[in-house]
Amino acid sequence: MARVIASATVSLDGFIADDHDRVGPLFDWYGNGDVPFNGGDPDRVFHVSAASAAYLAETWSRIGVAVIGRRLFDLTNGWNGRPAVGDAVFVVTHEPPSGWPFPEAPFTFVTDGLASAIAKAKAAAGDRDVSLTGGDLLGQALAAGLVDEVQVDLVPVVFGTGVRFFGAFGGPPALLGDPRIVAGDRVTHLRFEVRK
Repeated sequence: MARVIASATVSLDGFIADDHDRVGPLFDWYGNGDVPFNGGDPDRVFHVSAASAAYLAETWSRIGVAVIGRRLFDLTNGWNGRPAVGDAVFVVTHEPPSGWPFPEAPFTFVTDGLASAIAKAKAAAGDRDVSLTGGDLLGQALAAGLVDEVQVDLVPVVFGTGVRFFGAFGGPPALLGDPRIVAGDRVTHLRFEVRK
């Protein structure tokens, strides 16, 4: 059965972007190594350290479907119709975009809430996992008990302000298990099971 895996590259102080939605040095680790890694889009090849490549190969290969918010969809233009990871994307939105130039892309716009989007994504993923992006969606999903694992690609930079990894999380404390740790180059990969 599909598990929901929340993941993002995060600053040391818990931000996934600055106040203007720029990632700055957060994504530098995707290009600071000698090992090419492709997550599924042939036009998006990263060059990472051997440790990060092994970590990405293990974690990304399990992802069947992604759930993202409308904000990320708009910022990336839906990666021009190619999922960043997995085979399909479910976009949580109040209103589907009009005139998006990739109507045949494997993107489904869900207008009846996050829980519905996750349920639909899990059904589509089958026995593979569902990736959930950080930000307000993650905070809402964690508070609702919909997240099974949290993956943090921790980068040694301090932003001070910006878009928080857990958004405006306002639920009861969420207890996580002990981390599994992979040290990359300018990034530390952490995986935490969410205790239910």
